Amino acid sequence: MALLTFKGGIHPKDGKALSKDKAITEYEPKGDLVYPLSQHIGAPAKAVVSKGQHVLEGECIAEAGGFVSAPVYASVSGTVKSIEKRRTVTGDLVDCIVVENDGKYEKAAPITDKPFEEMSREEVIAAIGKAGIVGMGGAGFPTQVKLSPKEPDKIDTIIVNCAECEPYLTSDYRKMLEEPERLIGGLEVILSLFPKARGVLAVEDNKPDCIKLLREKAAGKERVEVAALKTKYPQGSERQLIRAVTKREINSRMLPADAGCIVNNVDTVIAVNNAVREGQPLMYRIVTVTGDAVADPRNFKVRTGTNYRELIDAAGGFKTEPEKIISGGPMMGFALFDLDIPVTKTSSALLCMSEDEVAKWEPSACINCGRCVDACPSRLIPSRLADHASHYNEEEFLRMNGMECVECGSCSYVCPAKRQLAQSIKTLRRLQLAKRKK
Repeated sequence: MALLTFKGGIHPKDGKALSKDKAITEYEPKGDLVYPLSQHIGAPAKAVVSKGQHVLEGECIAEAGGFVSAPVYASVSGTVKSIEKRRTVTGDLVDCIVVENDGKYEKAAPITDKPFEEMSREEVIAAIGKAGIVGMGGAGFPTQVKLSPKEPDKIDTIIVNCAECEPYLTSDYRKMLEEPERLIGGLEVILSLFPKARGVLAVEDNKPDCIKLLREKAAGKERVEVAALKTKYPQGSERQLIRAVTKREINSRMLPADAGCIVNNVDTVIAVNNAVREGQPLMYRIVTVTGDAVADPRNFKVRTGTNYRELIDAAGGFKTEPEKIISGGPMMGFALFDLDIPVTKTSSALLCMSEDEVAKWEPSACINCGRCVDACPSRLIPSRLADHASHYNEEEFLRMNGMECVECGSCSYVCPAKRQLAQSIKTLRRLQLAKRKK
């Protein structure tokens, strides 16, 4: 695993130790709840409430804006204060529904009350879509769409991404330990949609307790197995995970379904279980609040819409003023300039570092050492791709397979010249992806 080093802080090798033994505790928000209408890949949701309207916990406040979209639910009861633009973790201003929490937590009716065993395939998929479930590993792709491939009979492997390979993050780890029945239950729901498929819980071997527990819970279930994978970064990347489990490979123009696979994150699969078996829409996230600047690193069960600043206070505040705060992991997360940001469906962690080691280094010229090539999981030449990206040389960037980058950040980490390779590549890659959509 590629590991970051911090002179004054906790080495990421030990970063998970800060919170991995902290059981999940539920946090009740104190301030207003803010619900962005864009919490997923695809069309933004469309608000179906208005200012002054009273809403219930579990009530739909924004409906899907298209097939590749997802509805948004209120996670508390209260009054809609406004619909206005607010900042998200990416720094974008997006339309948001602001709800004043009344503290009563009055609940709406469940999204379905039909027993799972009596549901048809179409009803299961509809319940998942109605619940507003998206990929909670970070991508935010609507799960209903992912579970509706063009040729469902060709799907033979359902992979649950239990790797959690990012340093510091322990939310999935705690979920596996505390809710294994719901995890396996959600996998069985998905397997019911694909009769020819097997289910694989893919866990890195640095989590032996999870592997042991999941194997015990999966005993006797013919279509469910647990795969112990080598601990390395970025094992949790979709392409790398598919290759590790099935030996099949996909590229940037392919979907996992093209290799007969569907991959879902731990929290996503549990959300599927909760939606189909219990009628619960997606309203919660498990968020790891950690880092050497945090007084009491914790794992919180958080209602979507909760302000990040409240979570810092719930973790004891800062024991030292952080130089860098990241939403997500240190390798692929987003650096924040403000804590007044809402928790969304794709929030996984709040990482607070006492020192910003990256900002202290001044990049220098490439020394052609080849370390970035050795580190690249996609077998690319990041140093050359970054040169082409910085000069906006699209033709050469594409010729050298720049679109195959998985944006893991390994090249930037290992570069002795401290060049921001991943950032340059990511910028041009995103522009090319935008052109493909047109």
